[in-house]
Amino acid sequence: MRQRVVRVAVVAALVAVVLLAVPLALAIRSALYADQRDTLERAALAGAVRVSPDYASGDPVELPAPPAGGHLGLYDPQGRLRSGSGPAAADTPVHRALGGEAVRASSGSDLAVAVPVSHAEQVIGVVRASSPATVVRDRVFLTWAALLGVAVVALAVAVLVARRQARALATPLEDLSRHCRAVAEGDLGARAAPSRIAEIDQVARTHNEMLHSLSELLRHERDFAANASHQLRTPLAGLQLTLESGLEQHDDARLRPALAEALATTRRLHDTVEEVLRLSTSRAALGPRPADRLLGQVLRAVEERWHGPFARVGRRFACLARELPDNLSVPGAPVTEILDILLDNARVHGRGTVRLVVRDLDDALAFDVTDEGEVPGTAARLFDRGHSGGGPGTGIGLDLARDLAFSLGGRLSLTGSVPTTFTLLVPVGRDETVDGTA
Repeated sequence: MRQRVVRVAVVAALVAVVLLAVPLALAIRSALYADQRDTLERAALAGAVRVSPDYASGDPVELPAPPAGGHLGLYDPQGRLRSGSGPAAADTPVHRALGGEAVRASSGSDLAVAVPVSHAEQVIGVVRASSPATVVRDRVFLTWAALLGVAVVALAVAVLVARRQARALATPLEDLSRHCRAVAEGDLGARAAPSRIAEIDQVARTHNEMLHSLSELLRHERDFAANASHQLRTPLAGLQLTLESGLEQHDDARLRPALAEALATTRRLHDTVEEVLRLSTSRAALGPRPADRLLGQVLRAVEERWHGPFARVGRRFACLARELPDNLSVPGAPVTEILDILLDNARVHGRGTVRLVVRDLDDALAFDVTDEGEVPGTAARLFDRGHSGGGPGTGIGLDLARDLAFSLGGRLSLTGSVPTTFTLLVPVGRDETVDGTA
């Protein structure tokens, strides 16, 4: 911004100098030439008053001194030089002055003024004054050089003033930019400092007010998530203890599978609450998620959990993971939660066989969840919170899954509309302790 301000100021000053200096330079040139011709005319008039009517009969004429570096001479009606200095024969200005009018003209490389001398209403001679045009030209060039120097000084002053003004304008904006970067990095307590520029102060005040409102909104949301999770933890913990106690105390073969499934569901619900609570914290506090579970364990648990729900509605679920190393590990809880959301979405909104295919991309894993249905409406709105595609549901699951994927440093996207395919990309770690190489 500073360079732009300086550039604009210099261009404006340059345009102003050019618009002022060029006409002024032309006016100075015209004035200097006119002044020199006035000087020559005064010298010629001074010589004309000293000419006696009897000069033609031999009366000597005493002309004044000629202009500096020039000539002053008296010519008779026949164009002969009778006194003073100048061309031996009359030139054009002298011939024109014999008509009875003073003449200003150029003669070769000289400026010349010819003044007629009259007696008894007759022109009896002409006094010619001249000076080299180079004398005036040199004065013009010297004046132009001085004018150019003044213009350069004016531009230099304009640059200095522009740099100072640019610094005064840019410094508060740079401070505001640094403040915005700090806010973007998670420092919601940062506030823009006031400056001495009213317009920028207004922007800073508006920004601070917006940031305060945003901070309050985020605080209320975090408090709500923390309160909700806290209130859910206690009954979930009690339910989990009750189910564990029931498994230990009951030997009924018909009751134990139901208790075990209820306990597993309770544990998943507890993990979901913890994951949602973690997402409600600031992004800076999240930190990287550790890869704490082997991929094979995650896939087996998912397959065991979802085989039954799909079978009960007459649909087939297949989990395929070919040629994957045994030492791949992933963040277990969030990956499981995302896959559960995608599989439940396929169960509710899709049809036909559902496949979970895992592909190794060296530095990441791709989880493809495909069913035999198609995406209705606008695919871009699938991840909008509250959009359920016209079917049952709250429209929160896919948005939550995308946020969970983002918290892992991965990405969730719709990669196929017919058939419907969602792809989850997750950075992976390789557990060297699995194959004994550690």
